[in-house]
Amino acid sequence: MIARCWRLFSSRTFRWSVLLVLLLSGAAIWWCDRQVRLTSSAFLYDRIDQLPHNRVGLVLGTAQRNRGGGPNPYFTHRINAAATLYHAGKVDHLLLSGDNRHLSYNEPWAMRRALIERGVDSTHITLDFAGFRTLDSMVRAREVFGQQRFTVISQRFHNERAVYIARERDIEAIGFNATDVGTAAGLRTRLREKLARVKVYVDALLGIGPHFLGDPVTIGEQRFPSDHAPLVPEARAR
Repeated sequence: MIARCWRLFSSRTFRWSVLLVLLLSGAAIWWCDRQVRLTSSAFLYDRIDQLPHNRVGLVLGTAQRNRGGGPNPYFTHRINAAATLYHAGKVDHLLLSGDNRHLSYNEPWAMRRALIERGVDSTHITLDFAGFRTLDSMVRAREVFGQQRFTVISQRFHNERAVYIARERDIEAIGFNATDVGTAAGLRTRLREKLARVKVYVDALLGIGPHFLGDPVTIGEQRFPSDHAPLVPEARAR
């Protein structure tokens, strides 16, 4: 049996098959990355003075702390960008969409606290606790929160994919690019992003939608009775 497997692995046909699979995989990753980047580029903005006004800014969630326990620069830069747009009058309301996978991990609530610390009125903040993926955040913004047009706030690489997903579903999203993270610190994230762009096409091909929708929520009418993160059905829908 071992000898038979060795002959298979060492055969020319097997080696060429492996090479072909690697080439096709590389080509698929390159093509998906290029399509997402080029298609979304016209809808992304780096400068506040060039950014059109939208009523709602959608901030995409990430962990507040990195794996080592220190501040996550992706989180900090997104929050800073969101607060800047709000105070500049480029958005009137902030929809914070992130993962609330369990009681001790709540991206939207962490973003809410950080934005209030930066002077954003809490009545101008709405939380989406079921933004488990970028796809979920985009579709839920329209289907649950009633927004057909909004400004996505994240780093450019993330905005490219988010806006592409939205536009493919006839959602009129634009993106404002928060300050990015250096290449060394963000290498793992960038590599993962390449695969996420392939997943965009797999999701479209298979007709995959958001994990959870739920009842409609009116922007500006969401209230919380205390400063403690609430128990929400979205957290239990995982």
